[in-house]
Amino acid sequence: MDLDAPYRLNPLVPLDALVHEHRDGCLFSAPDVVRFARALAMHATARDALDAAELAETSRARVVAALEHLAAAGIIVTDP
Repeated sequence: MDLDAPYRLNPLVPLDALVHEHRDGCLFSAPDVVRFARALAMHATARDALDAAELAETSRARVVAALEHLAAAGIIVTDP
């Protein structure tokens, strides 16, 4: 995952897929990750979104791992 690229939820994937990933994925222990994924489109890059969230280092690493999982699953995609 390129943190310097813009990301958004994949418009071809229903929102319930994100909720499903939240329930079944071990990376989604906090609803904050789901909210964060939904808010990605409001920032120029994923890194900007992370910076705006002012996460502690441990939380930031957890969110990055979760975003990598979402990108690999096609739930978030780069915004052209």
